[in-house]
Amino acid sequence: MQMMFEYNWDVREDWFKWCGEISEAELLEKRTGGVGGILHTLFHIIDVEWSWIRSLQGKSDFNESFEQYRSIRQVRELEASFRPEVEAFVLNWNDGLENREFRDVTPDGREELDTWGEVMRHMIAHEIHHIGQLSVWAREIDRKPVSANLIGRGLASGIR
Repeated sequence: MQMMFEYNWDVREDWFKWCGEISEAELLEKRTGGVGGILHTLFHIIDVEWSWIRSLQGKSDFNESFEQYRSIRQVRELEASFRPEVEAFVLNWNDGLENREFRDVTPDGREELDTWGEVMRHMIAHEIHHIGQLSVWAREIDRKPVSANLIGRGLASGIR
């Protein structure tokens, strides 16, 4: 579990660096699919990750909108403020948490019952999904996307 979160954080950092070479207009441009544009998608990834971690812990959610974070600097600062709590939760993950029940109410009012392990894996898959969208949008503006390759990142235990 931990390695896949580290993978997502590593790729996310690469996207932040990539964004430093892109105009603000391109980062804010509304794109087809996803939640909006490149910067809005990075904001969304960070927001969703932190919100799920907070929900698992029974804590309050983040309720600010992207409109308050319309620069790469602001999105990076938001990520830096959320990361310690997220990272502490991920690093303290243990098998005893895997099947802990999580009850959630969907936007349409249905109650769902999942496990903490399912929620954690959903967070991993969620970010990977959006990273794919960022890659497509990068190609649409004739830029090379960040590599999403897990191999070669040195994330295996003891190699990094």
